[in-house]
Amino acid sequence: METILFELFEINWLIAILISILLNIFISIAGVLPSTFITVVNLGTFGFAFGLILSIIGEAIGAIVSFYLYRKGLQKWNITKKFTHPYFKQLLQSEGRSAMLLIFSLRLMPFMPSGAVTFISACSRVKAVHFAIASTIGKIPALLLEAFVIYGVFQLDTHIQFLLFAVLGLLLIVVWLRRRFTQGKI
Repeated sequence: METILFELFEINWLIAILISILLNIFISIAGVLPSTFITVVNLGTFGFAFGLILSIIGEAIGAIVSFYLYRKGLQKWNITKKFTHPYFKQLLQSEGRSAMLLIFSLRLMPFMPSGAVTFISACSRVKAVHFAIASTIGKIPALLLEAFVIYGVFQLDTHIQFLLFAVLGLLLIVVWLRRRFTQGKI
């Protein structure tokens, strides 16, 4: 997928920018897909600074579009009682600055799913403008960290990159097998 995007992005930068933003919107709406590969392509195609800015813009627009769509779709169901995480419960009852601070804080947590934060925010009483500001500002540090890691990997020799991805792949397989084993499915 990344190779196809690299080739397409080299043809026309304006089309590449539009595709990058649209892919970020799609990923945000899906709520469970990682956007890292778009950041990889953005940095590889546009360089560090502009690639990072494009990733921030794409993720911000994606989160805002998702927020509106989730909120529109959730008006039909009352599912707010199903959330048990303390931060999510607190967000559901927050408004104004406290909601903004909580959304910002949740965006900073590295293992907090972005789609879950957007979904819970859409269920809450937070205003769209407050969500947009807090979400965008909260995504910047996470994207900066992601971009620096990706850029660092780009600087490595191809053989080391391959070795790094192989080790990561093996680690993911071990974690998956361990979970299956502890659940009694193996």
